[in-house]
Amino acid sequence: MSLDVSPALLEQAERGEVDEAAFVDCVRTSLPYAWEMISSLVAQLKVDGGEFADNQTPPPDEQARGQLLRALASDAIRGALQRHFGVRLAFQNCHRVAVFPLDPAVDDRLARFTSIRGQLLNQSPELRDC
Repeated sequence: MSLDVSPALLEQAERGEVDEAAFVDCVRTSLPYAWEMISSLVAQLKVDGGEFADNQTPPPDEQARGQLLRALASDAIRGALQRHFGVRLAFQNCHRVAVFPLDPAVDDRLARFTSIRGQLLNQSPELRDC
């Protein structure tokens, strides 16, 4: 199961539209490793500036890796996180999360990061089974 959904949030979904802030809070509490990874990268981007901030350290265990995969593979979760933090998210190799500002000036850098070439250049034997 991807998220620990409270009965109240599930009831909201059954009735119709869900409050996005409540959904984001559900993501925060359900996927704490992914939340911390993304929020720390957002903070790093704000402090350091630049075109993007990324993580290149593999998760400490499979549970943490699974949280990243669930957060970034779900269009709904990924979209909500992007809107919440005001960034664009990119993902490579089951752990390399990057945050890009919502600035057209970095579109070329985002395109390079998410390109086939970028994916191939980010390969290593250590990451084969990630």
